[in-house]
Amino acid sequence: MITPTRSPRRRLLAAAALLVGTGAVMTLSAMAGGMGGGEARLVPPFAPTTTAAAATAATETAVLAGGCFWGVQAVFQHTKGVTNAVSGYAGGEASTAVYESVGSGSSGHAEAVQVTYDPKQVSYAQLLQIYFSVAHDPTQLNRQGPDSGTQYRSAIFPANDDQARTARAYVEQLDKAHAFKSPIATRIETGRRFFPAEAYHQDYLARNPRQPYIVFNDLPKLDDLKRLFPQAWRAEPVLVAGKSAAG
Repeated sequence: MITPTRSPRRRLLAAAALLVGTGAVMTLSAMAGGMGGGEARLVPPFAPTTTAAAATAATETAVLAGGCFWGVQAVFQHTKGVTNAVSGYAGGEASTAVYESVGSGSSGHAEAVQVTYDPKQVSYAQLLQIYFSVAHDPTQLNRQGPDSGTQYRSAIFPANDDQARTARAYVEQLDKAHAFKSPIATRIETGRRFFPAEAYHQDYLARNPRQPYIVFNDLPKLDDLKRLFPQAWRAEPVLVAGKSAAG
């Protein structure tokens, strides 16, 4: 089955086939919006003003949106302490939580990833540090790389009040520290449900590591994760399919 693609990705993939064949890698990289290893930066860790309570739950979830969910999912699949990362949609209604509707840009949804993690191994704040550092560019409004539209917005969907407070405080901290050249555009959207995406979107990078879109937009994120967060890096991703990338 051919995976549906929206027009920006379709144009990029077509150009990729041509440019890769002619060796014009730098030209394609520029077309991809400058995404890749050169854009990542290690932002300061969250500095809470109060001591956080010790984790008691066996697992918790975080829902994060930062452009195309293929790369964001892969980043967290390679993060230690994460037990699952599912691509999906958040911000809209159940009736429009399908790829075709979300791709129109009018559904209210953002492409998002639900991250299930062990809070004794990795904290919510640590996941946010990875999210802001390597998963996407949080200063972009309704755009990541070659993709544009509200469905590609930078957004955090807190699961509870504690997550919402942490997210807001962290954004404020990073803006005050001028961690980025431009203000952070990330939205904190509360009270929104997460809906898993179609099966063909799950584990997409692991199953298609040589696809040009993945090569130029998403594989550099994994390089950045390994480089900037070596203690958090896991070589073997945890996949939705429950198998190794080679399996």
